[in-house]
Amino acid sequence: MDWMAWTWPTAIFFMVIAGLLITFTVLAIRFPETPRTGILRIETTRGDRLFITLLGSAFFNLAWLGLVGANQPYALLVCLAWAAAVFRWV
Repeated sequence: MDWMAWTWPTAIFFMVIAGLLITFTVLAIRFPETPRTGILRIETTRGDRLFITLLGSAFFNLAWLGLVGANQPYALLVCLAWAAAVFRWV
C-alpha cells in the first residue's frame, strides 16, 4: 500500500488507542461503575471521559499545529493536563 504513510509514530498512535480501548473495556467488565455528574452537569462514565479526552486532545493538537508549529512534545503535555482535568472533574 503505497498510498498510506505507515510510520512508527503512526503505528504507535493506533496501538495506544487500541490499548486504551481494551483497557477501558476490561475495567468496565471487572469494575462496573455508576455514572457520575461533573462540571458539565451530564452523567459520564469512564468511557465517556475517555472519548471527551481524545476528542479534546485532537483539537488541541490541531490548534497547536496551526498556531505554534510542529513542536508537538509540548502539545502532549497540554493533552496530558487536559486528560487529568477531564478524568478529575467531568
